[in-house]
Amino acid sequence: MHTTVVLIVLDSVGIGALPDADRYGDLGSSTLRSVLDYNQSLTLPNLTALGMGSILPHPRLVSLCPPLGAFGRGMTASPAKDTITGHWEMAGIVLEHPFRTFPDGFPPAVVQALGERTGRQFLGNVAASGTEIIRDFGREHQLTGAPILYTSADSVMQIAAHEAALPLAELYHICQVARELMQGELNVARIIARPFTGEWPYVRTPNRRDFAVAPPGQTMLDIIANSGMPVIGIGKICDIYAGRGPTRCLKTKSNSEGMALTESVYRGAPGGLVFTNLVDYDQLYGHRNDAVGYGRALKEFDDWLGGFLPTLGPSDYLILAADHGCDPLYAGTDHTREYVPILAYSKAMKSGRCIGDRTTLADIGATILDVLGFSERLAGTSFRAAGEVLP
Repeated sequence: MHTTVVLIVLDSVGIGALPDADRYGDLGSSTLRSVLDYNQSLTLPNLTALGMGSILPHPRLVSLCPPLGAFGRGMTASPAKDTITGHWEMAGIVLEHPFRTFPDGFPPAVVQALGERTGRQFLGNVAASGTEIIRDFGREHQLTGAPILYTSADSVMQIAAHEAALPLAELYHICQVARELMQGELNVARIIARPFTGEWPYVRTPNRRDFAVAPPGQTMLDIIANSGMPVIGIGKICDIYAGRGPTRCLKTKSNSEGMALTESVYRGAPGGLVFTNLVDYDQLYGHRNDAVGYGRALKEFDDWLGGFLPTLGPSDYLILAADHGCDPLYAGTDHTREYVPILAYSKAMKSGRCIGDRTTLADIGATILDVLGFSERLAGTSFRAAGEVLP
């Protein structure tokens, strides 16, 4: 019987500040607690059943029954709090140094080179909120055709353009050129195309595209794919790993689409890995300080989870995790450095097993390789190493 592992990343659903959070200005952050506290009627019975209340004590995460599977908290060992870092670490790559950031904007020589290569002038070149900068520069962009260039506290170069003023294909081409330029000492984790539409103050569209730097070494995805097993990337997974590893890529425009695709792909999966990122928590709600929307999206997932769990085959696994935090009630709009949940379930597992605080997210990838029968080892330790998950 072939084993399938379904790994779902609830993007930014952190569960409390890491011990070193003060170094990142994130002391006291706790994304899920903030969302629960703000939404007084929010309950998440299916996440609770998997053990969420055992790793984040909260009055509305209390269960009278032992958790169904294994539960623990994950710590990011890499010195950063961004999407690329978190996902790479899950797949076995622990970074020694953070990606470079540009809090004062990008060097003039970079902007000049990008303009010469693309035939475009650029507006902005500042660190800013994505929704605010299109309000500030959107009208000028529509008049001039000059794309809006900006960054954030993360290692990103973001380029925004109105879909009626700059075709998507050209925006993507500009981002690809930027990716080629931002190498070496200028290397940023991601170049992000940020299309928007409508009238002022505008609305960002789901046609975002990430152009990530390639992982510096072999990942868990590479090992699985090179064996001939399928690795299905859903959401922005393929972008995060620069297209390397997944044998099939399925882009999504919403969490609901990601959940539906996860379910349909799993039903037809002949073993291997189904790897899904649900980005709405981060992109639509965390960065926009929208605790109500965040709670609504979590409830939608929890309802879906209740229907998905019974469909798992007897030898298959579901692992839920997050890549970082993005507390919608914390100061600012950036990611927060937090513990993340690790919830694992299989009908083959012992229930109610605490896997403790994992010192690296690489333990997730190590466990997946172990479950799928691989002897290759990257960073991290499998949950099974001490009999923590399976008999």
